[in-house]
Amino acid sequence: MSHSTSGQPPRQAQMQAPLARVRGLGASHSGAHHWWMQRVTSIALLPLMIWFIVAMATNAGMTHAEALVWIGRPFNAVLLLALIGLTFHHTASGLQVVIEDYTNNEWTRIALVLMTKGACWLLGIAAALAVLRIAVLRIAV
Repeated sequence: MSHSTSGQPPRQAQMQAPLARVRGLGASHSGAHHWWMQRVTSIALLPLMIWFIVAMATNAGMTHAEALVWIGRPFNAVLLLALIGLTFHHTASGLQVVIEDYTNNEWTRIALVLMTKGACWLLGIAAALAVLRIAVLRIAV
């Protein structure tokens, strides 16, 4: 790629819009999507976390039976499932960025990303199944 003596990029690159110059760059060509998904999950998690914190604060001191009833309510169960899914997705995505930025060896990076995503999937599924089990048992009773 030749540059002029003034240090300016070639004329073709100058004529491209900034987004066109960025598209297709990066190892996986999905940096923009990954960045947007991090922002979308952050925005979605904000009201869910506020709801969860307020709910826990107002229900402090619940007995085990009362907690089961609270989780078993459809509104609460749906919001808990959304919170669980988005939290584990956001966590896996954020940890992937850290791993990709600070791990030099490609095989180590791939292994760590796969282990992180696998752990987040397993923990997320376990948490979701716990909520579903409580919600289904509540409906059956």
